Amino acid sequence: MSRKKIGFLSFGHYRDVPGARVPDARTSLLNHVEIAVGAEEAGIDGAWLRVHHFDQSLSAPIPLLTAMAMRTSRLEVGTGVVDMR
Repeated sequence: MSRKKIGFLSFGHYRDVPGARVPDARTSLLNHVEIAVGAEEAGIDGAWLRVHHFDQSLSAPIPLLTAMAMRTSRLEVGTGVVDMR
């Protein structure tokens, strides 16, 4: 019997606007890595990032996914949505 996998999709947005939940983009990126570590510890199988090209949010997903993979050992990472308007 195969085991079901569970993962999460992060929206990965950061904007320098009043009321932002994180103080800067650096903190947002670090939070993503820490969420990935915590997810793996909780038994989550995968973490994906949503990518919106031409949107003013976080940078390219590959460096962030690499950092997430470097801090985890079995978490599958990838892009869940690639919006090419």
